[in-house]
Amino acid sequence: MHSPEPARSTPTLPRAPRVIAITGGKGGVGKTTVSINLAMTMAQSGQRTLLLDTDLGLANVDVMLGLSPRLTLADVFAGRCELRETIIEGPQGLLIIPAASGKRHMTELLPQQHIGLVNAFSQLDIPLDVMVVDTAAGISDSVLTFCQAAQDVILVVCDEPASVTDAYALAKVLSRDRGVSRIEVVANQVDNPQEGRALFEKLERVTARFLDVTLSYLGAIPRDEWLRVAVQRQEAVVEAFPSAPSSQAFRELARKISQWQAPQGPRGHVEFFTERLIASQGSTCT
Repeated sequence: MHSPEPARSTPTLPRAPRVIAITGGKGGVGKTTVSINLAMTMAQSGQRTLLLDTDLGLANVDVMLGLSPRLTLADVFAGRCELRETIIEGPQGLLIIPAASGKRHMTELLPQQHIGLVNAFSQLDIPLDVMVVDTAAGISDSVLTFCQAAQDVILVVCDEPASVTDAYALAKVLSRDRGVSRIEVVANQVDNPQEGRALFEKLERVTARFLDVTLSYLGAIPRDEWLRVAVQRQEAVVEAFPSAPSSQAFRELARKISQWQAPQGPRGHVEFFTERLIASQGSTCT
């Protein structure tokens, strides 16, 4: 009698990465600081995390972390390198794709020209758990495209009238023109939790009245002197001062995100993100 063959285990494919676009309507609300510290927190927890700077003309992720990239997205668009060659490793193993700073032509790309970046993503086959996309300010085609292609959109607001007005304008365009139906909100630089909640409710009242979009309150980042010091030192506050109030707040945001439903997809690469980018290009070029 033959002994039974051992049961063959079915290899488990890595999950699709979660792609989070972090945006802010107007400049100066702390969007890039939130992007950096949230991505760094995820990297610290052992997640394979990629931070993508898509502010194509005024990039500053690399500057805020004291890095000096040799190649940027401008080189990818110019055909001088592949996307993989632009990746630099930051603190805590965080992977970063830097954009270009001071390249005005990069801010004037036509919607069709984003296809070059889409094609570049199709060649990026590194396994990831999370990709954090730091968008530019405003409601340019680039901002809308990356928000539409991401699974989740986080809108950063602060307690300034222009911030709330511009956040509403961005939510309006994303909902009306790009089909984004759900947006998470982070209140930045607040003096206390009540101020953060009140800021969210102010924005939610006007969106609920006029827009077909659901806002959810993700949390608040307190006004924190340690955060200002970390920015001056070109470091993430979660690495430089892990016990600072703002660091604790970023860890709480990351904890909430980790409880979101796992993204659907067969592989732990970014093919699905490429497909969503292509789909968004199709909807804007027709």
